[in-house]
Amino acid sequence: MKKVSLLFGIHMHQPVDNFGEAVDEAIELCYGPFFKTMVKYPDFKFAVHCSGWLLDQIRNKHPKIFSNMSKLTKKGSIEWVSAGYYEPVLSSIPSRDRQAQVNKLNSYIKEHFNATAEGLWLTERVWESSIVPDLNKVGIKYAIVDDYHFLSSGFSASKMDGYYMTEEGGYPLALFPISQSLRYALPFFSVERAIDAILECSKEEDSAAIIFDDAEKFGLWPKTHKWVYEEKWLKHFVEAVIAHENIETMHYSKYLAQNNSRGLAYLNDTSYFEMGEWSLSSDNTLALEELKEHVGSEYIEKMGVAFIKGGIWKNFFIKYHESNYLHKRMLSHSVHQESLKASSLESLYKMQTNDVFWHGVFGGIYLPNLRDNAYRHLLEIEREQAKNKISFERKDIDMDGYDELKVLSKSLSTVFSSRWGGQMIEFGSLDKLFNWQNTLMRRKEAYHAKILNPIQHKIVSSDQIRDGIETIHNSSEKIDESLKAELIYDWHPKHSFIDHFSTNPFELESFRKLSFCEVGDFANHSFEMDVKTNTFRRKGGIYLDKRYVSEVEKSYTFDDESVTLDFTCSSEYTQKLFYGMECNFHLAHPHHATLNGQKVQSGLSIDDIDTLTIVDTFTEKKITLTCSKKCNVHAYILNTVSQSESGFDTVAQQISLIFSVGFESNLNMQINLGVSNV
Repeated sequence: MKKVSLLFGIHMHQPVDNFGEAVDEAIELCYGPFFKTMVKYPDFKFAVHCSGWLLDQIRNKHPKIFSNMSKLTKKGSIEWVSAGYYEPVLSSIPSRDRQAQVNKLNSYIKEHFNATAEGLWLTERVWESSIVPDLNKVGIKYAIVDDYHFLSSGFSASKMDGYYMTEEGGYPLALFPISQSLRYALPFFSVERAIDAILECSKEEDSAAIIFDDAEKFGLWPKTHKWVYEEKWLKHFVEAVIAHENIETMHYSKYLAQNNSRGLAYLNDTSYFEMGEWSLSSDNTLALEELKEHVGSEYIEKMGVAFIKGGIWKNFFIKYHESNYLHKRMLSHSVHQESLKASSLESLYKMQTNDVFWHGVFGGIYLPNLRDNAYRHLLEIEREQAKNKISFERKDIDMDGYDELKVLSKSLSTVFSSRWGGQMIEFGSLDKLFNWQNTLMRRKEAYHAKILNPIQHKIVSSDQIRDGIETIHNSSEKIDESLKAELIYDWHPKHSFIDHFSTNPFELESFRKLSFCEVGDFANHSFEMDVKTNTFRRKGGIYLDKRYVSEVEKSYTFDDESVTLDFTCSSEYTQKLFYGMECNFHLAHPHHATLNGQKVQSGLSIDDIDTLTIVDTFTEKKITLTCSKKCNVHAYILNTVSQSESGFDTVAQQISLIFSVGFESNLNMQINLGVSNV
């Protein structure tokens, strides 16, 4: 039997400023025991990538783990691999930010481990060839991608046992394809089967078995801590590899220096297959699943992998407009970074952390704390730019072809959209660095089909698992029937100052379930913007037995800690209608907040009021809405249902509320939104 070089690597990452308890759990269940085990086997060569924020957390708060890392580095066991310091998807950030982020981690590795990183962990394996020149300029010689990248570009599965060369504009880069079979084998197969999977990669005298995967699989994923450490899978695996005469552990850089490439490669813009599925719209994801079942797994593996695929990673900016807005707010500061102070530049880099921008098996964009963190870094930049005088800027921030109005006072950062009805799409406190407009739509996801049709969900049998454990890719979820009631899908973004019109009074349940009869075309259509007067107008209609021409005008005025809306509506329809002004406010702890002294709980209705005071216990601020007319108010806590590694999560995203008032033909009212200390 030919010998095989085992190129083994682990990737460690936690979102920037993640919950302390989440990081502590990863330390206890995964990172700590992993390096405690590996330090006993200095002859086992392997690669490590750790995102900069996490690495610094380990250095400052867990010196024993950092010491084990240092010992393994000095003994020649660890080869350090770089990436963007704060783990951005490199293709989603500008060129100079890519170089700055990689250089920052390179410098950290050099300073603390006296090591030079020649390789790059490609975040979420999102590949675009445009990144190659930047990697070359910061000293990167090779990058890690999936074998899927090659297979989907037409390469043979039998030639995935080495590296390939690519270039962009004459700048070269070596590419190592991670073996999917090894990704799914380690650490889930028994040691004996894992060794067999490695040996199956031995095809030539210089063959490599290439595996570089999440360290969290070794203890943090469900059921893995017991399997990997208590039952000593890792110990037995390392010992078996070291003892095997046909397996030699080797660093990627050494393999690169000693062996020729498998040839030249130009790859599609892609990531791993599942990422392509997740980036599609829900209907397209389901259609792709049907297509895969129709053609069969054998065809896909042998031929179809080059033709049957999902979308690109940047589709997430289309799928989730909330992600796109955050991303474009980041870009708007990146292009003018020469004017940023050092602290703001650091905030910019932190905002580029990838986790918040997408969603797959893990929470991503659905996790409010990740969005809160991103907005905190954004507001740190805004706070440094705020002046005593209120500033106004008209700009297409989210790059959708429609201008926004950005208003910055010394206390608030607010943004209003002409594409979406003159609505407020950002409401950030520069004092508390918190965006109350950090809201999320309830939208259809492909995996909701498992909730609606659980009988169709495939359960993995013990025969399929054999002598290993389940992975999150084949584990079976228990479906909570109560989740079905939460599957309500919004037909417009959940901003504030949204204009609804109905022939019937708005009620709590009709508002929550979107069952009220909308007769206007103002909630999800564009308005014309007059930036000189901060006014948004739309000549639309009320649609009943015919279209009744109707016009809405919304004029905003601003103070340091308040926004005032002067609203007027005129309609050809002369019978009674009901106007509803919808607002959505994201709170860190919506169940603890009070509205006029009452908790929202399962829903709240308050009649005939002109003032509503929301007490936010997290920011210790009061948000007060004062209306010139008496209104009925209905409010509920909006929940989303999202997929996670442990099943399905119901996540409280925001408090949705509506101010309702009846009128005939014409309506004039003023609404003041103010912020004050509790």
